[in-house]
Amino acid sequence: MKDVNVLLERVRSGDTSSPSRDDDSTLLNPGTPSSILDENSKSNPGLPEARSKSSGLCFSDGKSSIDYILVYRKSSSLSEKREVFERNIRAEGLQMEKEASITNSDVIFLKLHAPWDVLCRYAELMNIRMPFRRKIFYMNRRHKFMSRMEKRINKFRGWLPRKPMKFDSDTLPDLEENESFTAPFSRSRIHHFIIHNKDTFFNNATRSRIVHHILQRVKYEEGKNKMGLNRLLSNNSYEAAFPLHEGKYHSKNSIRTHGAENQRHLLYECWAWWGVWYKYQPLDLIRRYFGEKIGLYFAWLGWYTGMLFPAALVGLLVFLYGFFTLEHCQVSKEICQATDIIMCPICDQYCPYLKLSDSCIYAKVTHLFDNGATVFFAVFMAVWATVFLEFWKRRRAVLAYDWDLIDWEEEEEEIRPQFEAKYSKKERMNPISGKPEPHQDFTDKYSRLIVSASGIFFMILIVIAAVFGIVIYRVITVSTFAAFGWALIRNNSQVATTGTAVCINFCIIMLLNVLYEKVALLLTNLEQPRTESEWENSFTLKMFLFQFVNLNSSTFYIAFFLGRFTGRPGAYLRLINRWKLEECHPSGCLIDLCMQMGIIMVLKQTWNNFMELGYPLIQNWWTRRRLRREHGETAKASFPQWERDYNLQPMNAYGLFDEYLEMILQFGFTTIFVAAFPLAPLLALLNNIIVFFDLSRIWYGILEGIGILSVITNAFVIAVTSDFIPRLVYAYKYGPCAGQGRAGESCMMGYVNASLSVFRVSDFEKRSEPQMSGSELNGEAVNYCRYRDYREPPDSAEPYSYTLQFWHVLAARLAFIIVFEHMVFAIKTLIAYLIPDLPKDLRDRMRREKYLIQEMMYEAELERLQKEKNEKKRKDRTHHKEWP
Repeated sequence: MKDVNVLLERVRSGDTSSPSRDDDSTLLNPGTPSSILDENSKSNPGLPEARSKSSGLCFSDGKSSIDYILVYRKSSSLSEKREVFERNIRAEGLQMEKEASITNSDVIFLKLHAPWDVLCRYAELMNIRMPFRRKIFYMNRRHKFMSRMEKRINKFRGWLPRKPMKFDSDTLPDLEENESFTAPFSRSRIHHFIIHNKDTFFNNATRSRIVHHILQRVKYEEGKNKMGLNRLLSNNSYEAAFPLHEGKYHSKNSIRTHGAENQRHLLYECWAWWGVWYKYQPLDLIRRYFGEKIGLYFAWLGWYTGMLFPAALVGLLVFLYGFFTLEHCQVSKEICQATDIIMCPICDQYCPYLKLSDSCIYAKVTHLFDNGATVFFAVFMAVWATVFLEFWKRRRAVLAYDWDLIDWEEEEEEIRPQFEAKYSKKERMNPISGKPEPHQDFTDKYSRLIVSASGIFFMILIVIAAVFGIVIYRVITVSTFAAFGWALIRNNSQVATTGTAVCINFCIIMLLNVLYEKVALLLTNLEQPRTESEWENSFTLKMFLFQFVNLNSSTFYIAFFLGRFTGRPGAYLRLINRWKLEECHPSGCLIDLCMQMGIIMVLKQTWNNFMELGYPLIQNWWTRRRLRREHGETAKASFPQWERDYNLQPMNAYGLFDEYLEMILQFGFTTIFVAAFPLAPLLALLNNIIVFFDLSRIWYGILEGIGILSVITNAFVIAVTSDFIPRLVYAYKYGPCAGQGRAGESCMMGYVNASLSVFRVSDFEKRSEPQMSGSELNGEAVNYCRYRDYREPPDSAEPYSYTLQFWHVLAARLAFIIVFEHMVFAIKTLIAYLIPDLPKDLRDRMRREKYLIQEMMYEAELERLQKEKNEKKRKDRTHHKEWP
């Protein structure tokens, strides 16, 4: 029957040639009456020309809406695959129409329209939820006192100015679909659904989704695996595929006086331009135009951005606290005044002796980030991450209820066409549906998973190798910069080394990200996931692991390994027994960590913003300039909608996945090392304001994992990387206030001298001995120098062995890590317990409305049966009256 339908379709379109020939004779070329549709339109005086019949949103008949556009070139050599694909598209029931491009006759637009029967059939197969009854809202019973209070509050609100963040209610339309119950569409119960007009029952987003679903399952060759639009796009059989926008997004007339010309125009005026950046997002409009997934993504993005405000404010206050207490910091004062303390060289031979006072500026900068408020901020951010996630669950539950997505994730998914084609010969009975379906053997499944896991492990090793290369670069370059001819570089060799290493690391990160995407796609397809959600979860986990390790590996090295395993002067630990491992700056390791986080975060966000905003703007500007130059401004204005959309920049191949991943990585960067960089939430907030998901279970797991990891890493950053614990131990045990139970700034006098050990210069190794004697510092050769550690002096009974203070500091660090983690985890668990995922009033409404839905379905069925019974009686009476 499909072959007969295809033959009849070709006869109707005037094609009586072989069905294997790629025939473009029915193209709607401008000014060429070769098309049957053009001839019909010219023969009928009541119909205008094809161009004027539609604004680019319908077929040439002016009635059939365009649900999808495929673009190819006539000169392409892959016409056979397109012919088979298009023949099978017709067999599925989709209507087609071809038209040549105005700007390039070689470019052909294939317009697709899904008739009512096709939409109904696939809406039932895809379990698409459609409205079938108006919602019944009810108010909870309230006490008279609460009612009086609400009236007084509302009266007081009337005196206040209108909130500037809210939209004018006259601008927004009445979205009736949000006021209706929905249920999976069924043709057998079609009388239950609210169908005022068949043309508008399925909105444009749903129609495009159905057509895209069909195109992904249509074969283009006789083989089992040869199917799907994505493969035809990858092998350049088709150049582009996209649904149409609903018209222009801007208008000369004001939306307040003339109203919105279309939904796209309304969405632009209410959401997608800079003038409304401070207003609430019209989520219902976004959901109606783009669909539920994109609506949920922007709901999550708005929630995340709003929650960043308190985090950014507290982080800024911590930074300002460090700034205003800078002059009162005893440690910074002692470092700046230590002109008589000579520090040992930080590298072999070429690095000179330095006065401790030379690191005065770095000590002050370190205090801006490492001060008394840092511990409080680390606890605050751990609690903030939990509150953010728990309240988002509640917010998502409300949206899921309003948009009828409560059972969305629980519905049975369809099998991926690639899985079905691969394992179609092996079938097994589905215990849920009771129908046979393709089955993957245990050995085949887990052998593929083992190969995939091996690939993931190998790629992580590549990241570790890249970090190792950066370490070698830092070790070699610090000596090179120390012997540099330019005094500015020579005197700041360690900072120059860190800065250049971070920039090189960023370039490596961006290059490896391109490789990781291809590897993750290859490994995920190798696993052959059964459903689309399984494919997305597998791909998401791989991409997150790759990019998280790639982005944070160098940061972990600087935070927890830099300067920890260098040894001591005279007995340095060396890399490959050659290069001395890099030491921290005399003012501490935290300055290196701050530079790493600040540079990486700023560079990455700048690059992402350029690729998301700047690059598309440049491309679109260049395209408009070329079209104006070739066709003129007036000709460009008359382009049909498919021509305008084709000239726009295409969306990335993975839809919103890259946006999800970018925000999740930003969330991790904002929380994991926030104790070392309190300004991270502020930078994230500024980025989200400038650029301004369906959060599936895999993303929830990743966010919760990041929250747990942030507690651990912040505990180690405070205990190991910063000087918070050594200062605390000195204040309570070794300082002038020892035994008094207090730890103010006055108790820190002498801390710098106590935290530095003494080294005799004559004990240097031959390859470590500096070339300069240091006589230029104080007029005589240096005999002793100082270094950051807790070791005995060279004249003691056990020279250079660890002192008792070292063991006290180590014990305090371990104790702090344990106490901090247990305390914060206890607070996080308590908050998660106290904040239920579902609001109580929403739970009650869901239970009541579930009961109402059952009642309405039962009443609707009784009503239908009663109508059929009355109709039968009426026919029987008519029949008896006609009896002779």
